Amino acid sequence: MAGFLSRFVDKVKSWIHWSWTYLWAFWFILVVFVIYILRGPLKLAENVSYATMFLNTLTPKFYVALTGTSSLISGLILIFEWWYFKKYGTSFIEQVSLNHISPLLGGGEGAAPGDNNNTNNNTNECKVWRNPLNLFRGSEYQRFTWAKGKEPLTYYDMNLSAQDHQTFFTCETDAGKSEYETMQRAWRERNPQSRIKAAKDALEINPECPTALILLAEEDTSTIVDAEKMFKQAYKTAEVNYRKSQQIQHQSSSHECTHRRDTNVLVYIKRRLAMCARKLGRTREAVKMMRELMKEFPMLNLFNIQENLIEAFLPKSATICYTAALLKARAVADKFSPDIASKRGLSTAEMTAVEAIHRAVEFNPHVPKYLLEMKSLILPPEHILKRGDSEAIAYAFFHLQHWKRVEGALNLLHCTWEGTFHEVSVYPKKELPFFILFTAGLCSFTALLALLTHQYPEPMGVIAKTALSWMYMPISYILEKLEAILPSNLLHQLSRI
Repeated sequence: MAGFLSRFVDKVKSWIHWSWTYLWAFWFILVVFVIYILRGPLKLAENVSYATMFLNTLTPKFYVALTGTSSLISGLILIFEWWYFKKYGTSFIEQVSLNHISPLLGGGEGAAPGDNNNTNNNTNECKVWRNPLNLFRGSEYQRFTWAKGKEPLTYYDMNLSAQDHQTFFTCETDAGKSEYETMQRAWRERNPQSRIKAAKDALEINPECPTALILLAEEDTSTIVDAEKMFKQAYKTAEVNYRKSQQIQHQSSSHECTHRRDTNVLVYIKRRLAMCARKLGRTREAVKMMRELMKEFPMLNLFNIQENLIEAFLPKSATICYTAALLKARAVADKFSPDIASKRGLSTAEMTAVEAIHRAVEFNPHVPKYLLEMKSLILPPEHILKRGDSEAIAYAFFHLQHWKRVEGALNLLHCTWEGTFHEVSVYPKKELPFFILFTAGLCSFTALLALLTHQYPEPMGVIAKTALSWMYMPISYILEKLEAILPSNLLHQLSRI
């Protein structure tokens, strides 16, 4: 009940936001309409009489055509909105409104999640985070495209990554540097081939451009070995750039900005090199590099370095909770039997393992279904929602093999995880955008009007004329008041606009 009320309140707030945004548009249209009425040479009373005569001369066929056309147009909008939502995961009308119309009308975007220092933990958990275990686009995601002919990443996910790349790898001081300006265009490109071509163009200008090498290592290599070679090439230049900018970072704000970008580039490359080493079986080398990063940059949590290796160090996440549970379960899983445990009760070690599993499930209840293969496992996205389904996919994709290696661990999980909750959370649940529901309702309503008008032309014609007369009454009242209040010379000036 509390969850329903919370979702209802959020929906009402959203509607209020849209209503406030479009209220200004409505008043603007109304003012334009009033000026249009007043601009003609006819008197106001004559305008009103002509409008009344026009309404009385309308036939039922006109209303059938009007409602039928409205239903057709709203149906086409509905089809386009549904297609756009299925392809890109968002509403086209909402995107255009937020990005173009709302700024013109003075509406500002809400504060970004995490901007407020007093934000509680629940709000932070609802924030979309970059997946620290994201795969390589060229050597891993691309293999899925070759095998299935489908794109593994959504447009929304790739768009967030493009924003991240522009934030991490560009700065104000790039102006005038051809290779960095080329890379700024590359990070904004949607088409993979266009991004790769732009990166190669940047390398022709500067063969040691580290950000161009990063893009090519991520997207233009077919194996992890090739990606590692290119990242090592980029690391040499990135380290030199970092040392140079570190010495002069305090001279001006532009030097500080450049140093911040060089730091991001260096950390990103070294983190990806550690991931390459782990994927190639060199776990100790990967742990060493991760620990070096955490030691050299203890305050830098931009890339969530700690979440790359459970062997190094992890903050609270699905990875550390479930791995801790696995380590506890390893001591008792091979001898655990639910029948025996129900008769004699749980031993101290078994109780410790079960409690660890319950803590993990409380943190993220979506993981067990993927570990127990009750839900199909897919490729992890580049961004995850903490305690959400996407984090569960990312964890299970890398750690299911570890659970299978411990004999009896999955059986212990299967026997105990459902006791954590009476009902497992389904958060986050993807809801249809408001405008799809709105256009669907509008299409259905106008189609119903068209059908009723076709079947019962005379009564519906009377109803339509009455409704239009009622709608025209407040406008007529406003115009009469304007004529009475405003001086005649002002109306004369308005008529000449």
